[in-house]
Amino acid sequence: MKPKIRLVQTADGVNYLVPFVLITTLFFLWGFAHSILDVLNKHFQDALSISKTHSALIQAVVYGGYFLMAMPAGEIIRRHGYRAGVVTGLLLYGIGALMFIPGEQIMSFEFFLLSLFIIGCGLTCLETAANPYVTVLGDKDSAERRINLAQSFNGLGWICGPLVGGLFLFAADGGSGSVAIPYAIIGILVLLVAIVFSRIHLPEITLAEEPVETANNKQSSLWQHRNFTFGLIALFFYVAAQTGINSFFINYVTEHISISAREAALWLSFVGMGLFMAGRMGGSWLMGFIRAERLLTYMAAGAILAMILVMLGMGVISVGAFFLCLLCESIMFPTIFALAIRGVGEHTKRASSYLIMSIVGGAIAPIIMGYIADTISTATGFIVPLLCFIVILAYAIHLQKNNR
Repeated sequence: MKPKIRLVQTADGVNYLVPFVLITTLFFLWGFAHSILDVLNKHFQDALSISKTHSALIQAVVYGGYFLMAMPAGEIIRRHGYRAGVVTGLLLYGIGALMFIPGEQIMSFEFFLLSLFIIGCGLTCLETAANPYVTVLGDKDSAERRINLAQSFNGLGWICGPLVGGLFLFAADGGSGSVAIPYAIIGILVLLVAIVFSRIHLPEITLAEEPVETANNKQSSLWQHRNFTFGLIALFFYVAAQTGINSFFINYVTEHISISAREAALWLSFVGMGLFMAGRMGGSWLMGFIRAERLLTYMAAGAILAMILVMLGMGVISVGAFFLCLLCESIMFPTIFALAIRGVGEHTKRASSYLIMSIVGGAIAPIIMGYIADTISTATGFIVPLLCFIVILAYAIHLQKNNR
């Protein structure tokens, strides 16, 4: 009878609870950084009198940073270890956040974009280090459950971002608030965390991994591993969908029901991101009973249905569909990531860098959706995430067929 393996313990009894807890704190920090962008979009549209398409450059520079920084980040980790990747990421994140203090005085959109690009480069280092690291902190059969649990705290960051952003960026009287205060707070916090990580020891785990194998059981290169290559595409489209949906949630809600941008931000925080976090925690538990690829299939189908309802513009029903979509989205990133690097053997770190590069999808979708919103309607723009979820459904079905 096979012994029961704990979530953060290997088959030979090595326990990684402490490094797992430490790394999990990082998931909160980048969840916050991403989710506050969704409030920045509407804030800059109002404060700087720019179009939806123009404001989408906020996401473009952050996620563009992922594309440009992913390979250098991977090289840092390969040469100097996971801790070096984490500390580098935290330093860049903190510096970029503190640049918002002079940015509020200058009120130059271009300067804010530069600050956000630096933050994006920092987040790239954090994700390139933390995502694969979490998957190896225990038995390999529980990798998908472990990364979903860690990503639950990313969900907590997604709750706090719109909450803090909504309170500081949108004044109670409907005016424009301060953009410097929330970024100053998070910048100082992140730099303090960087000091902590520079002084602690994170075990560098050397896996006794088999070479990469294809379906015909012959050794091959990473690019012949179909689960990885299709996973790379699926992750690109997932981040495109998530970023596009969150970027224009406030615009959509304020256009279709009578609430303010401040109230919409609170809805996104407590209801939407609360479901997002609950979904990740529940998904980690469900994967103890349902195979990850099957659960991904159900969630992708639910997200497709939700986007159809959003595009129909049915008022409160369509707003409710947004929340259904956020629940369905919850497990997608960590599950796709873990399934894509499953079985890639000695190429795990390099594969992780390529997967992080695919996050550049978040730079593209908001611009396309912003253009559609400016020229046709905000609701029509949600055809972009609808198509993205169809790709993810195809990936999940592909995995199920290959693992029967």
